Amino acid sequence: MQTTLSRRAMIAAAALPFLVRPGLLRAAEPDLSALSDMTGGAVPIGPEERARRLTRAQSLMKANGIGAILIEPGSSMIYFTGVRWGRSERLTAAILPVEGEPCIVTPFFEEPSVRETLAVPAEVRVWQEDQNPLAIVAGFLRDRKLAERPVGIEETARFFAFDGLQKALPGARLVSANPVVRGCRMVKTPAEIALMQLATDVTMAAYRWVYPRVEAGMTGTEVGALMSAATRKLGGAPEFSMALIGEASAYPHGSKQVHRVAEGQVVLMDCGCTVQGYQSDVSRSWVHGAPSAEQRKVWNTVAKGQRVARAAARIGAPAGSIDDAVRRFYEAQGYGPGYRLPGLSHRTGHGIGLDGHEPVNLVRGEATPLAPGMCFSNEPGLYLPGKFGIRLEDCFHMTEAGPVWFSTPPQAIEAPIG
Repeated sequence: MQTTLSRRAMIAAAALPFLVRPGLLRAAEPDLSALSDMTGGAVPIGPEERARRLTRAQSLMKANGIGAILIEPGSSMIYFTGVRWGRSERLTAAILPVEGEPCIVTPFFEEPSVRETLAVPAEVRVWQEDQNPLAIVAGFLRDRKLAERPVGIEETARFFAFDGLQKALPGARLVSANPVVRGCRMVKTPAEIALMQLATDVTMAAYRWVYPRVEAGMTGTEVGALMSAATRKLGGAPEFSMALIGEASAYPHGSKQVHRVAEGQVVLMDCGCTVQGYQSDVSRSWVHGAPSAEQRKVWNTVAKGQRVARAAARIGAPAGSIDDAVRRFYEAQGYGPGYRLPGLSHRTGHGIGLDGHEPVNLVRGEATPLAPGMCFSNEPGLYLPGKFGIRLEDCFHMTEAGPVWFSTPPQAIEAPIG
């Protein structure tokens, strides 16, 4: 049997494979032989679905009086065109017109690479290094007779794109593209939900593998490395594998201090992966060894908080009302008030899909009504600064009959994975 020290060394090596020679890496990896790829049957988003997305976007453009929308690289560009590209000082953009095929504007020398992931029929217009790319965008809008209509700008686009288009189209009215982009992306289709379910299944399988392998003396980095290794073997692409130990669990995104698993210490994990680009996000908390009465009480209260949030999630309810319901419950238990500590210092949940955090949030004041196909996290953690924190997080999607879990919340601190 390996010693704890050698096992921890193996985990650390697995977390940093680029520091280990190939011949040594195989010996340093944890034994993942019991795990196998779960994602072989994943069905990627196909051309028919992408065509429906464009049709939906164009319908929303007409309804909102928008002639076209401009999108920079990122999840929205992937969503509408399939193009996977990074942002730099050289503009690559997609323009979705109210009628007809989209246009991709990109540097001349990047065109072959951009076309590799282009998944929809589209015109491609290129610009040379001595040209203004926003003038190319403006030219497309003029050619399609859209220059006199409002142009929507996707909310994450950088200012230089907005400003450059304003200068290239003097007098143009540039508006938010949110009614179009959010109107499409916030409501997931069965194909999207299936990929999110598979990503969640991978994360839960990884949790079930990792949980019994967490030992005294491990750091959060070492525990997270185990989770990432298991996730990859199961077919997911790890997005984050955070493990917060002891006092670090009292701070939702952790501490720079190194904490080690020890008897009576909380272990809070927040982990997610992608399958075909779609994300999971699941948090689990437990105590290494026997929980104290206070730890058990807080864990049970958070579990009830999740149930309160789920009960409040009904079609037509404002997204903020879910957060309100949880805070009323927590305040009755002596936490808060509001976002104060000890208590729940962050929103109850966030949207999720191609991005780990998407609009809209389950947060005070959010008036957007819940609708079928919307997907959210449910994570009403409780944090006691200087002591510990407990967070249980499971995502759900809305149906006409109410919310449906992607992962089933645990029911007891003694069986914390669920």
